[in-house]
Formats: sequence, C-alpha cells, structure tokens
Amino acid sequence: MTQRLPLREIRERTYKTRDAWWTVLLVDPLAVRLVRLIAPYRRITPNVLTGIATLIGLASAACFAMQDRPWLVAGALLFHLSFVIDCMDGKIARLNGTGSLFGAWYDFVFDRLRMFACTVALMGGQYARTGKPVYLWILVAVTFLDLFRYLNGSQMAKVRRAMRVQLDEARGLPQAVDAPGQPDQWPDNWRARLRAMLRRYRIRPHLVSGIEFEMAVCIIAPLTGWIVGVPIVAGVLLMGFEFLLVAKLWRATRKFPRQLAAAQRARGIRTTAPDVPVPPAAREGAAREGHVPTADEALQAVDETAADENDDLEFTARS
Repeated sequence: MTQRLPLREIRERTYKTRDAWWTVLLVDPLAVRLVRLIAPYRRITPNVLTGIATLIGLASAACFAMQDRPWLVAGALLFHLSFVIDCMDGKIARLNGTGSLFGAWYDFVFDRLRMFACTVALMGGQYARTGKPVYLWILVAVTFLDLFRYLNGSQMAKVRRAMRVQLDEARGLPQAVDAPGQPDQWPDNWRARLRAMLRRYRIRPHLVSGIEFEMAVCIIAPLTGWIVGVPIVAGVLLMGFEFLLVAKLWRATRKFPRQLAAAQRARGIRTTAPDVPVPPAAREGAAREGHVPTADEALQAVDETAADENDDLEFTARS
C-alpha cells in the first residue's frame, strides 16, 4: 500500500473540467474522499469498482421490484450509491493509470445493464401493483431515451472529432484531442454570464443530459412517489437539450466547409471551395510564428458536452 495523496491533489487529478451538476454537487464531494481511501490499494481497479457498482445497482432493482414505498426509497438510495461508486472508477483510472480498453467496454455495457434493470423493476413493479398500462409505456420511453442519448452523444462526438482532425490537418497541426474551453470571462450577455458562472463551478451548461435523466427516473421519482410525472418531465427536458445540441452541430457543419477552406488558404494550400475571406485570426496565425488557431476556435459553436457521459469511457480507452 502506498501513501495517501492529499485531497486537493486528488481533486486536481481526477475532476473533469466540466461535469453534470448532479455529479458536481451530489457525487464528487463523496466520491473523491472514497477515492483517497482506496487509491493506495492497487487491487481495487476500475473494473472492480464497476462490478461493485453493478451489484449495488441490481440490489436497487430488487428493492424497486418490491413495489412498496419503503422499498422504493431504499432502491433510490442504493441507486445513488451505485452511481457514486461508478464515478469512482474513472477517477481511479485517472489517478493510478489503471484504465484499459476492456474497461471501456465493461463500464459502458454494465452501466446500461444497471439502468435497464432498475427501470424494468421500477416500472414493472408498479404495473404489477396497479395494473395500469401507463407504467409499461413509461418503461418503453425511458429505455428508448436512455439509449438515444448515449448513441446521439457518441455520434455527435465522432462528427466533432472528424471536423477537428480535418481543420488541424489543414493547419499543419498534429491530431487534436478535445481541449477544455476558453478561460472564463464575464461578458455582457446574460446567457453568456450564466454559462461562465456554471463553468466556474465546473457545471456544464447542458443541464439535463443522460445523467440527470437517469437520476430523475431512478432516484427522484421513487423518492417522491411521482413515478409517472417525473420521467415525463425529465424526458421532455432531455429531448429539449438534445435538440439544442443537434441544432448547434448542424450550424457548425454548415460553416465547416468555409472554415476549412479559410484554414487551407491561410497556409497557401490550393482549394476548390468557394472563395471566402480568410478570417483575421487565421491570417495572423499563419503570419505570426508560434501561434496557430486551434480547432476549438472554429468549433466553438458546438457544445463540448455532446459526449459528456462518455468522458470516463474515452479516458479509460486511452489510458
């Protein structure tokens, strides 16, 4: 066993630049302390933590299947605990460098298994108790939205990376890795001020994503007893935020050919794209030694949170 690191250093090495508000406020404060306790024990790998989280998630599903109010509360608390432990696996991978390609698959698949099992147990249990078909429809809708969010985020991330790679190649840069956003400023626009404030506290502006949706269905709904209402509201908010992300991506892809052509002309590369003015930043970047505009400058219209729930997965695969 190695010596435990200071809590501040663990935060610096394991916290994401931006994360879901549920994770930042309700998970990280506990998870980082648990990581400090177990990090010296190298036998506790990210895969072990994923397995523990899955088992606790299945225990949560068993509680939901019991249908009564006390069991629903117990199931909600166990689901939150399983999510805390699941968040620890990415932190341990960052801290100890113990990620693996298999771990990327293992984490993703068993996260989805845990969510599906808990949703089936919760909605199926309520259908068995009341006989109301609405719970079966909610089950179908929750399953669809949960999978859609992850598939949509993954595909948007691929498009963003492809555009960044092409822009960097046009600028003569090595392949880019998604970089953190620009330093926070305090602009005049109220929406920009709100985004800057959220980023200052590591909270991403994408306020209702897959994480918040799962927590609403498997924690808030059973705790409040609003098993139908909470998933419906959370699902509508999830799709609203997903629509905003898709709209931003669409606008970025519309601008991309012109941005690519401008980057190529800034380096003197012949292009068949329509003749458009080279942005000042690109001209200055080509003329001033040591400064080349980054791909993020061209893709800033796309919300960086398109694949936020896969951040731990992507890091694990790279480690």
